Amino acid sequence: MRLRTFHRWDLSVAEAREVQERLARRVRQSPLRKPVELIAGTDVSYDAARGIFVAGVVILRADNLETVEEQTAEGRTPFPYVPGFLSFREIPPLAKALKKVRSRVDLLVVDGQGLAHPRRLGLASHLGLLAGVPAIGCAKSRLCGVYKEPGQKRGSSTALKDERTGETIGRVVRTRDGVAPLYVSVGHSITLPEAEKWVLRLANRSRIPEPTRRADKLVGRGRRTLESAG
Repeated sequence: MRLRTFHRWDLSVAEAREVQERLARRVRQSPLRKPVELIAGTDVSYDAARGIFVAGVVILRADNLETVEEQTAEGRTPFPYVPGFLSFREIPPLAKALKKVRSRVDLLVVDGQGLAHPRRLGLASHLGLLAGVPAIGCAKSRLCGVYKEPGQKRGSSTALKDERTGETIGRVVRTRDGVAPLYVSVGHSITLPEAEKWVLRLANRSRIPEPTRRADKLVGRGRRTLESAG
C-alpha cells in the first residue's frame, strides 16, 4: 500500500495541532464509491519497557471474513503521549506495516477515533487521508462528545454530539447484548450510517469488529515475542 506524505513526524505539540487543523479540512464524509471486497483492520501495542511500538494490519474478505494477509512492523516514535495526539505516536509504526500490504484494500477499520475528536482528526481520519482509503474509527472509549446511553440490545445506538455545537460527530453503538458500546465515527470517505452498518456487520462474533479484533491478537503475539526475547 502506498501512503501519502503530508508532513514530517518529529513535531512539537503546537506543530502537530496545526497539522490536525489543516488536514481536518481534507476529511470527507461521502458515500462509498465502490463495493467493499477487502477490509483492513489495524492496531498498535506499546512495549513500554523497551519503548517500542508493535503495529499490525490484518486483511479480511468482506463476504466471509477470511484472513488473506497479515503484516507487522516495529518502531519507535519521538512524539510524547498527549491526549488527542495519538496518531502522531501510532502512525509511524503503522505506516511501516501498511507499506508491506500487497492487497488492494477497500476499507480501513481503525481502533481509534475518526471525526469524534476535538479537532476532527483522530487516528482513523489521519490514517484514511494518508492511505487514500475509506476509513472507520471504532474506539472502545470516548474522547469527546456527549450522548445518551443506547439500549441494551445489539444494534441499539445513539448520537454522539459535540458538547458546544450539538453537531453529530459519531454514533454510540451496542454491538452485543448488554456489553459496553463502541464509539463509531467517520474516518474518511464514508458516511456515518455506512460506518455504523459496517461495524455491526463486522462485530458478529464479539464486541469488537473482526478486523480490529484480529489485528489486536496479531500485535499481542508480536509484543509477547519481543518480551520473551528479552
